[in-house]
Parts: sequence; C-alpha cells; structure tokens
Amino acid sequence: MEQNKKIPEPDNTAVRTALWRALHMQVDAKPYILEDDIGLQLIAPPDDWQQRPDMKFTKRLRASMVARSRFIEDFVIEENKEGIGQYVILGAGLDTFAQRRPDIASGLQVYEIDQPDTQAWKQQRLTDLGFGIPEWLHFVAVDFEISSWQNQLLKAGFNPDKPAVVACTGVSLYLTKEAIIILLKQIAAFAPGSKLAMTFYLPLEILDEEDKPMQEIAEKGAREAGTPMISFFTPDEIVALVHETGFKEVKTISTRDMEQLYFTNRTDNLLPASGELFLLATT
Repeated sequence: MEQNKKIPEPDNTAVRTALWRALHMQVDAKPYILEDDIGLQLIAPPDDWQQRPDMKFTKRLRASMVARSRFIEDFVIEENKEGIGQYVILGAGLDTFAQRRPDIASGLQVYEIDQPDTQAWKQQRLTDLGFGIPEWLHFVAVDFEISSWQNQLLKAGFNPDKPAVVACTGVSLYLTKEAIIILLKQIAAFAPGSKLAMTFYLPLEILDEEDKPMQEIAEKGAREAGTPMISFFTPDEIVALVHETGFKEVKTISTRDMEQLYFTNRTDNLLPASGELFLLATT
C-alpha cells in the first residue's frame, strides 16, 4: 500500500507565479520591483525553465505578478506599523514573504492557507533547504471542499478578537460569484479594523488591446486544464459587491495606479498587463 501513497506536489499556478518572480531578477532591468529567488530555490526546476512558453511570452503578466507581490508586501508592512499583528494569506501558494522579510514577518503571526498538497510540499522544501519554520509562521492546510478555512485558522492559533490583514490574490478568478460573496462575508466578519487586499479580474472587452490575445490563450489553457476562469467584474461591480457584503471603507487600485507606484522611469519598458484590479477594504 505504501508504494501507492500520493507524493505531494505544489499547485501549477503557484509554481508559475514563483518562477515569474525569479525571472524578473534574471531578465528585467534594475531596480527590481521585488527581489525573490527563494521560490526558484524551492522549485529547483530544470535548467531550461526560462524557455517554458509561460515564461517566454508573458512579460506583461510577469510584471503584474511582481507588482502584485510588492504591493501586498508594502500594504502589510504599512498596516503592521499601524498596529495590526496578524497576517492571513488565502491561497498562499509559494509565497516567500516569511523567508525574505523575517525582519518584518517575525513581528507578525503569519497564517498561510492553501491546499494540503502544496502546503506539505512547501514545508518539506523549506526544511530541506534550511529555512526552517519559525513559531510565528503557521501553515493552515485546507481542503476547501470539505473543511471550513475559518475553523482551521482558529485551530492554528488565530485570534478572532484582534484585527488582521487578509491577502487573497489570484483566487477570485476561479470562484463562482456566489462563492466570492460567501468568502467576502466571512472576511467582513473579522475583528473591526481588519484589512482586505484582494485581486479581481476584468472582462476581456475592457482590457487593453495588446492584452486580449494573451488573456484568450490563458482562458483556453485554464479550461483545458480543468480549472476554468469563471468570474470577471468591472470596477463598479467589484465596489458594489464588496459594499454589499459588509465592508466599510472600499477602494480600488488599477493597473494605471500600479504603473505610477512601481514602473515609472524604467529602462526596460516593463509594464503590467491590464487584466487585474486590486480591491482594498476595511471591516
């Protein structure tokens, strides 16, 4: 029976995102928007990994991913300065904030929530590479089809009476609108003063023209892989949805805002794709 035991593997999307962050440091000009090669160390891909089609032809998506990670990091650091001491990452994948920024993360209680296989694989790799798992870093393995992520979070030591920063990026695209509403209501019930940073995806028809072909390819690939992209919203729809689910302060961060924050005066013409919108909200 032992030989049939399933070997944990990380989610393909998590791997792709981590490799994009590493590729940024290898092919884009300085200053780097985010310096993260730890995901590359964890994955240890074949030597020709840069030749993967999802690496070679996705410059604008790569830019979006590094800007997304940097924005979340800046947001968490700022909120920590304001006194928030808990950080929840929904769909954490191969996030490396805890390993790259222990100077900040060690002053937080960090809760990484994801599927059991990705979490088991990641913990093993962190141990193998000597990073270890400090007491302030909590891995919350959740099979979302059978378990409540809030219950598992509480079991991991989360304090529901204290505010938290909740990051949820790259998730809403794969959820139905009904599931997104449930998720938003769950987060809106967190302690007053909690902050949500969540990404949503814009409909194809309002993307920049140069991003439409890549988005069509991505949607086709996701369907064929059995993980279809199903939820797209206009900015107005996102704001209305979040207000309806109980949040107080709500604002959006557009691709143009990201360009102003991280891409001015670059020498490599690196710019983010137009498909993603950040939502910031307060309970």
